[in-house]
Amino acid sequence: MPMRPRDLVPPKVVYLVSTNVHKYLEAREVLASLGLSLAFLRDEAPELQSTDLAQIAAWGARWAAERWDLPVLVEDTGLFIEALNGFPGPYASYVLKTIGLKGVLRLLEGAEDRRACFRTALAFCDGRGAEPVVFTGEACGTIAHEPRGTGGFGYDPIFVPEGGDGRTFAEMSTSEKNALSHRARAFRAFGEWYKKVKGA
Repeated sequence: MPMRPRDLVPPKVVYLVSTNVHKYLEAREVLASLGLSLAFLRDEAPELQSTDLAQIAAWGARWAAERWDLPVLVEDTGLFIEALNGFPGPYASYVLKTIGLKGVLRLLEGAEDRRACFRTALAFCDGRGAEPVVFTGEACGTIAHEPRGTGGFGYDPIFVPEGGDGRTFAEMSTSEKNALSHRARAFRAFGEWYKKVKGA
């Protein structure tokens, strides 16, 4: 009988399916602190057209599990800016590619309310035929008036999280960002659940 990909996987290794190595490096640090191993599977799950982050992540995880027959994680994140009625929401990645940070800041010119929340949905699927389990994380804060910092990626240079010291995510180290970020909270919730369920 031919071996399946999952037969070759070391125990208790989970694969993050993404083309974004920055997300992987942040998530790997979070899971390592819980004694879990995360591997990077460079692939792009097709995105379900939906405004529901959990739906998008679950659909992607099911697709990746069917494709690879491995324990996989697929993450989807949105940025919800109050003064823009929740825009860009789940379309944050597309908006960043099209109008960039400068375009987003231009939309906020003159806005007194600069509150915003990052929300992450993280879906785990334990191989072909398994049903996804979804974990969420949120980080609220404000949008800065100009980009600051050289770390991180995406919207990090303009997002100032609550509970911090006034720096943007891009002005923080990975560990400092992980103490406050939406993504880290979702991965921590997954890691704690996975340890209980799998006895890891």
